Amino acid sequence: MQAPSPVDVDDPYLWLEDVDGARPVAWVEAQNARTLAAFAGPEFEQDRAAFRAILAAPDKIPYARKHAGYLYNLWQDKDNPRGLWRRTTLESYRTPTPAWTNLIDIDELGRKESENWVWHGCSTFPPDHRRGLVVLSRGGADATVIREFDLDSRSFVADGFALPEAKGPAAWADADTLYVVRPHGEGHATASGYARTVRRWRRGTPFAEAEIVFEGRTSDVFALVGVDRERGFERTFVGRQISFFEAERFLLEPGGRLRRVDIPADAIWFTHREWLTVRLRSPWMPKDREFPADSLIVIRFDAFMSGDRSFDLLFEPSERRTIRRAAWSKSRLALGILDNLRTRIEIAEPSAAGWTFTPLPGVAETETVDMWSLGDDGAESSEAFLLTRDGFLEPTSLHIVERGRAPEPLKQLPPQFNASGLTVTLHEVVADDGVRIPYFQVGPKDLPLDGSTPTILYGYGGFLVSLLPGYTVDVGKAWLERGGLYVVANIRGGGEFGSAWHKAGIREGKKRAHDDFAAVAADLIRRRVTSAEHLACHGGSNGGLLVGNMVTRYPELFGAVWCQIPLLDMRRYSKLLAGASWIAEYGDPDKPEDWAFIKGFSAYHLAAAGKPYPPVLLWTSARDDRVHPGHARKMAARLEEFGHKVFFYEPREGGHGTSDFEQTAHTWALGYAFLRRTIGSGRGR
Repeated sequence: MQAPSPVDVDDPYLWLEDVDGARPVAWVEAQNARTLAAFAGPEFEQDRAAFRAILAAPDKIPYARKHAGYLYNLWQDKDNPRGLWRRTTLESYRTPTPAWTNLIDIDELGRKESENWVWHGCSTFPPDHRRGLVVLSRGGADATVIREFDLDSRSFVADGFALPEAKGPAAWADADTLYVVRPHGEGHATASGYARTVRRWRRGTPFAEAEIVFEGRTSDVFALVGVDRERGFERTFVGRQISFFEAERFLLEPGGRLRRVDIPADAIWFTHREWLTVRLRSPWMPKDREFPADSLIVIRFDAFMSGDRSFDLLFEPSERRTIRRAAWSKSRLALGILDNLRTRIEIAEPSAAGWTFTPLPGVAETETVDMWSLGDDGAESSEAFLLTRDGFLEPTSLHIVERGRAPEPLKQLPPQFNASGLTVTLHEVVADDGVRIPYFQVGPKDLPLDGSTPTILYGYGGFLVSLLPGYTVDVGKAWLERGGLYVVANIRGGGEFGSAWHKAGIREGKKRAHDDFAAVAADLIRRRVTSAEHLACHGGSNGGLLVGNMVTRYPELFGAVWCQIPLLDMRRYSKLLAGASWIAEYGDPDKPEDWAFIKGFSAYHLAAAGKPYPPVLLWTSARDDRVHPGHARKMAARLEEFGHKVFFYEPREGGHGTSDFEQTAHTWALGYAFLRRTIGSGRGR
């Protein structure tokens, strides 16, 4: 536990930050028992069984990524809740029942090693991808162990590369060398708990002797490394993530020389073959033309490093039109565009005459389309893309997009809930400062405008994250099927309308983002869609901070609050686990000028007695090593002290989320049991 500072001495619940202490664990166990006793009845069991069946269904889409002739997938079902890591060929994948070869049984491995392993991926080494770095987490935490794996023998390599538990990646430099970005050893960690050094570790040598090839600062978020092994375009980049939104990167040349890549620190950029692709987050004039924030510009990388600044403009934003994603295949660039919350895809292709743009068929305003590279063929990128389509009421479909051909369906998720009689509509409310705040509404076509419909309002509002239509099976099965209404608020702090929309909802604007959410709630009540008695809000992580502020600042608007893995104590957040990495989003509470506005949205400090707060369900995880479980623990204790109705639940596993579908089903069932008990269960359908 972090030692308290002078400003914390009046906090009576600091002891709950000791995650594994006997007294806090006893408190958690008592709270868990009380919460389960309140909600774990027949409907809870019915929902949990339904969720299990959905999450373990054999007809789910097996998402896969291609490497050297194989598509790799992690498959979870009722017999393999932690998963089977497996592979097949693209030809087989196109069939209704692909022939998979199992490589690692995660459940069996956990039993054999007496560990609760959770899969975090495997990076293989080209061109043949016969060796991989398997990344495993205990209980779903961000910290992982890394072990070398032989894909031919399907076994871990004896005396191969192995790194003990820590946060951070390792990347192949060559078949016998790794770049390691992990804080093993004294002096290698940042204030956020990540690595501040990049080390080159050669096979057969002690890790303590690994050469430091780059060193950042303790105040950085983390050091970083990226290795591009595309044949003929091999490059290694190192650098420092200065804040959550700013980075400085260098090209690592033979002999260890570093050449700075002179791109604005807040820009998002990457290289692919001969191209440097840059998404701006602030205006930039690299030569004689200024590009606005959210422009997407490209130039040949070698020319740029030689001083050329003649960028081509591939996307120019407008007030409510922004770039969402840019992804290369071998020679084509897919542009994911968000146009007033409608997703669009254009394929940009360079030629001697310039760039050509080919739009993919559009989708409805309440659907989402996304696109990314299929993978690589050994050490060369594939020309194909993968594409998904889905919506609130449209099950996800997966397609392959190959040159010169229309998107070809590969997989289709069958309906997971009854959507008959449901509709999706898009609305707006005008905030106090005149800005239009949109929100999606999903529910019955014959919705009675009498304030009686139980409604969940969901939001996030942070870190440039956009909330778009998506097929959310828990909402559909447990809520929409029963006549409830689901609303998603697109508040400031997100990325729905680009960088300006995000920046308007951070630091001093974070309170404004929360006001946006309250404005949507008030509009639902004004329109008689629902009433405060039947309206609940739900959010997690940064969204947990959001709904925590609904408890303390807008309790009159809600009949219940479901708050997951939240930040709530904004006085101490930067001292707990990875909290210091989010100072760019929230501000620095150790600076008086920042605390002056942070205290206005520190829900833990705003909580008070004598106010009519709605019932609250707080859920966190003891294995969350990103957002400290102390936030939720302390908030529950404070609300309980003040006489408010609060329920708390904390499993031992899960990390910043859940560890497998069994825990996911349990968490969903608990949340919906709480909501039905507090705001009603709907009319049924």
